Amino acid sequence: MKRTRPLLLSGVLALSLSACKVPEADAAEAKPSPKKAPTPQVVPVSGTAPTDAKARTPFAAAREVYERSAVNANPFADNNGNVPPPSVYQGPLFSLSHDYPQTPVAPPANPPWIAALKGQPISRTNALAYVNALKAYIAPSMQTLLYNYPQWDAAKAGWYNEPWLASIRESIHGTYVGSEFPASTFAATGLRVDMTTYVLTYYDKVAAYALGQVWGKTAMNPTLTNTSAQFPEGSIVIKVALTSALAKDWPVMEGASLWPVYVTPPNGPSGAKPQVMNASIMQFDIIVKDTKTAPKTGWVFSTLVYDMRVPGSAWDKMIPLGAMWGDDPNVNSTLNPGMPLQETVINPAAPAYSTATLGWGGRLSGPNDGAVVAPASVNGQIVPAVQASSCMSCHSVAEWPMKTFLLPTTTMPPTVAGPNKDALVLEPPGSQAWMKWFQDNPGNVPLDPGTVPMDFDMVFAFKSLPAWQAATQGNSGMKAFEAADLLRGTPPVNPRDLKYNGQ
Repeated sequence: MKRTRPLLLSGVLALSLSACKVPEADAAEAKPSPKKAPTPQVVPVSGTAPTDAKARTPFAAAREVYERSAVNANPFADNNGNVPPPSVYQGPLFSLSHDYPQTPVAPPANPPWIAALKGQPISRTNALAYVNALKAYIAPSMQTLLYNYPQWDAAKAGWYNEPWLASIRESIHGTYVGSEFPASTFAATGLRVDMTTYVLTYYDKVAAYALGQVWGKTAMNPTLTNTSAQFPEGSIVIKVALTSALAKDWPVMEGASLWPVYVTPPNGPSGAKPQVMNASIMQFDIIVKDTKTAPKTGWVFSTLVYDMRVPGSAWDKMIPLGAMWGDDPNVNSTLNPGMPLQETVINPAAPAYSTATLGWGGRLSGPNDGAVVAPASVNGQIVPAVQASSCMSCHSVAEWPMKTFLLPTTTMPPTVAGPNKDALVLEPPGSQAWMKWFQDNPGNVPLDPGTVPMDFDMVFAFKSLPAWQAATQGNSGMKAFEAADLLRGTPPVNPRDLKYNGQ
């Protein structure tokens, strides 16, 4: 992997809705467009500059910056233009893998994860064996990515990324901000500082066929039909999640493998410049399209977490937190809190920090995923914390355009309440409105009529497609947020209050 010259930035916007990562588009002027890709029309920064200085909602101000800068985007740029100088970092840099397969790629004839079930339906007794078989299947390439980065070549290894996200990618590993958590979230396990997480998603060859079906060769004119974003059987998608908390900040990260990332110090002063910092590998998600095992939803979601207590290699220490293949719509965990889940299994041996942020009724959600809303507003009352989501609940809103928020909020876009204007307004847990988010629909059925189903893929729905729209049409999608804020006269969501990354 060769070092590249820094990209020139025409503008920077870091609107971080934490919980609701509204698609950032602090777009780079970037390096020349790749071969065969047409050069986007570049509009001068001054071309859409605001002409009035009246007070605007945060969404309005963000939109203006977004639309001034995003038109300069290159869909296949590698990073946000901030590259560490050789004096502080001499290692490899992230290179976007986007030569998507143009014909379907066959998955394994007898997938080892299905074989691990031994002919039985997935259940509490065999779900963790399923997860461990998935882990073993991807181990050769993932151990290179995680622990031998100088030898990592995503394209050669058959792993791919979504386009249009360069403006939020740091340059070393290509990660972007996932969530932000106050120390209080994990105080019981010793977290001493507020922490930021960083995430990176890859698609295997089977899954990448769907990326090619949507984006084509240029990523300038996506194909958006009811079938274009449907992933083939056997598709695997992985996500690495790191935390800015090191062992000195959070004892449970003792011995965790570290990645250097080139980011603004998470607890540093505003306006601080990026620095090369270490982040601890905390969580590793694996999702697989498996309609045989999960006939209702079509997917099995699984999460590995770092456990310092486990002997062996760094990879051995990434153990299953659990798996889920449905959202248990028949289990109302508010009205019947003791009713066991049938479509989620949690590893009883998982470390305590990783189970502190499980979703509604104990549904699967990892420590990076922010399924616990704290504080929340329910029926006009401020509640300290509410388990409000799950892996599949969040991903079930993957549609284009998105008409439903990731969490069960009363409004779209979400609003906040309370004396500090920091409590996300939620539907009453367990109510009929709440249950909209907890259904077992397949990925080819959108949550809302009139939208295109994105097959549980939130990178499509919440990041790459909105960024493409902003860059090519000058419409980031934030106008709807802004208009709703003005109509309601309700404080918009505070960018630092919601702790959910939407993948």
